[in-house]
Amino acid sequence: MSDIKTLSSLVLGKAYIAESEFRTVHHAITGEPIYQVSSAGIDTKAVVDYAKEYGSALANWTFHERANALKGVAQYLMQRKEDFYALATATGATRKDAWVDIEGGFGTLFAYSSLVRRELSDETVLIEDAWIPLSKQGTFGAKHILSPKLGVAVHIDAFNFPIWGMLEKIAPTLLAGVPCIVKPATEGAEMTHAVVAAIHDSGLLPEGSLQLICGQTYDLFDHLNAQDTITFTGSAVTGQKLRAHPHLNANSIPFTMEADSVNSAVLSPDANDETIDLFVLEVFREVTTKAGQKCTAIRRAFVPAALLETAQTRLIKKLQKVVVGDPNREEVTMGALASVKQKRDVTEKVTELSQEADVVFGSHLREDFILHVDDAEKSACYPPTVLVCHQPTQAQNIHRIEAFGPVVTLMPYNDLGELSTLVARGEGSLVASIVRNADENIEALLKKIAPWHGRVHILDSESARESTGHGSPLPLLVHGGPGRAGGGEELGGLRAVKHYMQRTALQGSPNAITQVSHSWTAGADVFEDRVHPFKKSFDELRIGERLLTARRTVTEADIVNFGCLSGDHFYAHMDKIAAADSFFGERVAHGYFIVSAAAGLFVDAAAGPVIANYGMDNLRFVEPVKIGDTIQVELTCKQKTPKAQRDPEEKAHGVVVWDIKVKNQRDELVATYDILTLVERQA
Repeated sequence: MSDIKTLSSLVLGKAYIAESEFRTVHHAITGEPIYQVSSAGIDTKAVVDYAKEYGSALANWTFHERANALKGVAQYLMQRKEDFYALATATGATRKDAWVDIEGGFGTLFAYSSLVRRELSDETVLIEDAWIPLSKQGTFGAKHILSPKLGVAVHIDAFNFPIWGMLEKIAPTLLAGVPCIVKPATEGAEMTHAVVAAIHDSGLLPEGSLQLICGQTYDLFDHLNAQDTITFTGSAVTGQKLRAHPHLNANSIPFTMEADSVNSAVLSPDANDETIDLFVLEVFREVTTKAGQKCTAIRRAFVPAALLETAQTRLIKKLQKVVVGDPNREEVTMGALASVKQKRDVTEKVTELSQEADVVFGSHLREDFILHVDDAEKSACYPPTVLVCHQPTQAQNIHRIEAFGPVVTLMPYNDLGELSTLVARGEGSLVASIVRNADENIEALLKKIAPWHGRVHILDSESARESTGHGSPLPLLVHGGPGRAGGGEELGGLRAVKHYMQRTALQGSPNAITQVSHSWTAGADVFEDRVHPFKKSFDELRIGERLLTARRTVTEADIVNFGCLSGDHFYAHMDKIAAADSFFGERVAHGYFIVSAAAGLFVDAAAGPVIANYGMDNLRFVEPVKIGDTIQVELTCKQKTPKAQRDPEEKAHGVVVWDIKVKNQRDELVATYDILTLVERQA
């Protein structure tokens, strides 16, 4: 066995170190061997079984417990970020590039944790919709629920973002209550290993909820079943081979692929001088950031034919200022590719692209750059490269071959029809940018290209200052794309969490659905108490507790006074003649007066455990309330969610959701909505 460091797999509650079939990884700048990887002999069935036996404890945690643990993990990792930055130098990344991977990854954990704590109740199962009546008398209906799958999620990651790439996958998985097995790319695996080891050290997640295989997966797929999920990020060729695995097809095991694609940037037809500069800056960033090794990087840049020379000149002028080399050198602004192997691959792809385009700057074909390294041959450095394809409609390679490095091809277009055809020649991409004048209408173009993309980034002078940029996938937005981009989706906020859960339609009586969903369903049993529900603490309240209020007759004075108080003098409320000719046939009360009057009926005025009104959801005005109508309110405790205390000095409290139904003297529903209140609870 070699003397260099051997990365272990972190499985079965321990470190597993293989004894053969090693693959060596070299420093991206010096070419020196830095570690070796192998998973030969690993018992993949045992790894899967371990996740399901021990990691499945996550499914018994509530969403908020999972989210709080994830937040704790993010804080623990952030405190150790300098350790990960130190490892990143071996990958050739500058600190700025490593920031995207390291702190961007930690930020994704924070974002997902916050989203779940804000949007989901503190339950183990997600109720996806309201009661769906399926019978005339309301005794039979349904709701959809989402439950954690009783399996494991296998995440296979690419080399370019060894930390963020893993964290953006495991965050929604863990929040869904499903354990993970991570298989990182060999290049960069040292960084993934360090983060997983740190997560284990934190002790914040159940044993078995996160395992790491460094090396090959061998027969891992053969031990998965219909409760399991696979995600893959990498080349389309590799992804397609994995997706075609016979065991996956035979057992209908979900396989989500996010593949590299020939993403586009478009300069709008009527671009002015400022817009050209925005376009050039965006292309420049995507070429130089992470040395162009982003699955979202701009590969094809489309420019109006009349502006091609201008855009080319300005882009090259900016690229001439880039200093490529060892990130440890102060003058260097762009680092290396991940490996010499990757450099050879980019070199080959540029040669193929040059058969249809002219290399006008950089590449191995010119001498535009001096590489600031001790040994250029041993390093993985590659200069920023610009090609120009003057006949893009006749080209083939330009639209299908991706040089996964700091390489972009400029192409002219003559009109929107030709442009939309050229963009579509990419056969599906992760993202496209449209750079436009702030007042320019791009609907026609968007309609043509949106179906070919997972994300469209519209950039103009108004958004430029705060835009996160073409190449930045965000936790709340879908990351994926159709066709050659893989046809899958990652991220996307709660969509990603739901991906690892099973959607089930529950049919039954209102009482049965209330019992299993922990949320009162219309038609289920209610009970009343002499004590007003607003006098009860969070802990004392019970789901289904109802208050039937006194009645109130709406008068003309009510409507006039509310109109004067609110300033709402809409004719249907205030103009007797116009209202007579309206849809209503006579004057009606303001909808918000009904809401206010309802609050007056159900609120208990005395001081008590209710802290504040937290919000209102699902408001609908069903029937008009006219002068002389009498209203009454049914207030029912629908759902309870405890809130975590931010500090010991804060009063312990929870959110109570109340179902509100306002009815008239004919027992007709006139308004319905949910009120959320903050209510004190036991610490």
